[in-house]
Amino acid sequence: MIIILYALLQKLLQSNVFHPTINGELIREVRSGAMTTVQLMLPIILSIGMCVGLKVNSRFNKNRILLQQVKQTQLDTEIKYLKYQVQPHFLFNTLNNIYALIDSSPFLAKESIHTLSKLMRYLLHDASINRVPIVKEIEFLERYIDLMQLRVSANLTLKKSFPIVNQPIQIAPLLLISFVENAFKHGIDAIQPSFIYIDLTIENDCINYAVTNSSFPEKEKVTDSGIGLENLKKRLELLYPNKFKLTTREENNEYIATLILNFKK
Repeated sequence: MIIILYALLQKLLQSNVFHPTINGELIREVRSGAMTTVQLMLPIILSIGMCVGLKVNSRFNKNRILLQQVKQTQLDTEIKYLKYQVQPHFLFNTLNNIYALIDSSPFLAKESIHTLSKLMRYLLHDASINRVPIVKEIEFLERYIDLMQLRVSANLTLKKSFPIVNQPIQIAPLLLISFVENAFKHGIDAIQPSFIYIDLTIENDCINYAVTNSSFPEKEKVTDSGIGLENLKKRLELLYPNKFKLTTREENNEYIATLILNFKK
């Protein structure tokens, strides 16, 4: 377009329109060299450039927004997949405990099913949203602990400490259950004395959560705990990037899992 305009303008500058004559005598002359042509074309070039720039910028912003939407959709899908993965895993572990009670204590098994229905109500309704009050998460955790204690042996020492929450703190659902599930699954022995210590505190904008349980080296390793802790780590990376610290360690026949989470948005 610019080359065509350049040729047309140069041709036009050489025409009689810009070199009028009377009786064959030149009365006015307009320079028709390359420099004059460029001077006339410069505003046109700038206008074309501005229009093209605006169009390119508009298309770039549109593509950027579209890409962000695609990434957000992929992120939401992955988070939902990980969250839904927790539910059958949780249900499987809980049903195993209820199954063990059916023969030994039918009444307790009946109570367990009633408690499980309350837990499932939380899983299906409250935990389906992106954020839940931490009070509900703690309540869910307490019910699960009560359910698990129905079938454990008397040689288990369990201590738990949860704060009284007076502020509207919200976190992603089902973040606290994995530590406790892991402890009940791998930290209890039928014969040897066992223990589970659960401690949760809130300081400023951080949740400090730790679960310590007995470890038995001759048994199946706690690190082979399936999807629980691995799932938790992936969800934290997606939901709270650079805002959490998750550690697990085993020492002196103890398995310690800790989570420091900055819940501030």
